[in-house]
Amino acid sequence: MINRRRFLATAASFAAAPAFIPNLQAASPNGKVRHASFGAGGQAWGDLNSFANSPHFELVAIADVDTSTFDAIKAKWPQAKCYQNWRELLEKEAGNIDSVNVSVPDHLHATMGAAVLNAGKHLYGQKPLTQNLKECRFITELAREKGLMTQMGIQISSSFTERFAVHLVQNGAVGKIKEVHTFSAKQWGDPEPLPQREDPIPASLNWDHWLAMAAARPYLSGYYHPGNWRKRRDFGTGTLGDMGCHMFSGWMRALALTSPITVKSTGPAPGKDNWAINGRVEYVFPGTAYTEGKEVKVTWTDGTNRPPQEVADLVGGKIPGEGSLYIGTEGVLLCGHMSRPIIYPLEKGKGYKFPDLAPRDHYIEFLDCVRNGGAKPSANFDYAGPMTETVLLGCLASIFPQQTLDWDGPALKFKNSPDANQFIGRSYRPGWEIPGMKA
Repeated sequence: MINRRRFLATAASFAAAPAFIPNLQAASPNGKVRHASFGAGGQAWGDLNSFANSPHFELVAIADVDTSTFDAIKAKWPQAKCYQNWRELLEKEAGNIDSVNVSVPDHLHATMGAAVLNAGKHLYGQKPLTQNLKECRFITELAREKGLMTQMGIQISSSFTERFAVHLVQNGAVGKIKEVHTFSAKQWGDPEPLPQREDPIPASLNWDHWLAMAAARPYLSGYYHPGNWRKRRDFGTGTLGDMGCHMFSGWMRALALTSPITVKSTGPAPGKDNWAINGRVEYVFPGTAYTEGKEVKVTWTDGTNRPPQEVADLVGGKIPGEGSLYIGTEGVLLCGHMSRPIIYPLEKGKGYKFPDLAPRDHYIEFLDCVRNGGAKPSANFDYAGPMTETVLLGCLASIFPQQTLDWDGPALKFKNSPDANQFIGRSYRPGWEIPGMKA
């Protein structure tokens, strides 16, 4: 466990310019980044195609528990080796790869990520960084200890739109920030109980390895794999875990926020097996140089639970499906997800000079950092870890609706809820424990 001084220093610096890693061994002699992917379909397929925009990318191997993804990989990257067991890939290809992306269901992010880092490979980890708080703190610390390049898959943090919003806030375009509302209309939850049936396991799928550390259970066609696992508590993190890392990135960086003081869910509680929909979570953070007071409140809403009408009225009566809204002392900033920020009142925003921001590709930035050493990627784990912890706090708080939970970030525990502390980590099936992480 890191001490308070180190935690606060890390949290305070994660919004600053990228740090530097000296003396990293360069990638392969031909200038290529020899890469492997854990995952081949869905998000992994998108990640691989984005990496392929770099002339320095070389796909060496992939691992996917569902071999039905192999044909598409072979058609585009015929030289890539395909494995159904990611541990076998890491063992056999260790001398042939420089980096790995982990683009699989949330419950495996920490287990795979730790194995990659312990093997000395640079890591591109999809969001959320891990599925629970204990794993998140462990992976953040492990990445720092290993001195490897890391990047979390929040492409929006490299987009002009988010970087422009950060510039606007930090340059006082709407004054000091009094309050933030952040929201997503997605509904990655399920109010229905677990179906009582069992379906045949597809011949292409290693169901036991897909379950990994989770308890054994019947296969249900379309219920978990390939996409609906986000709704399930053992495997995903609901709407907040899915979209929160995108939405939170802008305002946590813009306001230079550290760990929250309190978190409170006022939405519905999840069921035993599934996350809820239409959530609402209130965070209180220590104030910063960019906020009006000594504390600042941020409210998350998802699904049909939207920011109140009086907030929408500040920006013309309607807000987009996803984004963030900053209420300042001198105006309001509306940042729709992947949309150009708009200052209200509109007259105030007319003629605002755009900053000179160099283009940045989230994937190519990671590959270039692996190739060249030096500066860390912009969403490295020192940045992404504390931000993911904040997201996961909201997920956990939803299990205890209407309770204000007092959070001690350095100690990684709630001060006033032993019950909530039971959910900071999880249990693991034998053979799926994370090496080095204390029980």
